[in-house]
Amino acid sequence: MNILLLLIPVTLMMGAIGLGAFFWAMKTDQFDDPEGDARRILQTEDRPLPPRHRTDREVAR
Repeated sequence: MNILLLLIPVTLMMGAIGLGAFFWAMKTDQFDDPEGDARRILQTEDRPLPPRHRTDREVAR
């Protein structure tokens, strides 16, 4: 039972830190454009990978 005297305040403090971090993120516009981020992840502007120099047989050895 004595451990609850430690765990309850620690839990409340961690919750307050998480809530503070959430409000800080909202204040600094971290969630400003979630739709743009969702669209940006689907765009493929990556360059194709260069062809491999080794064949599968060389890798297996």
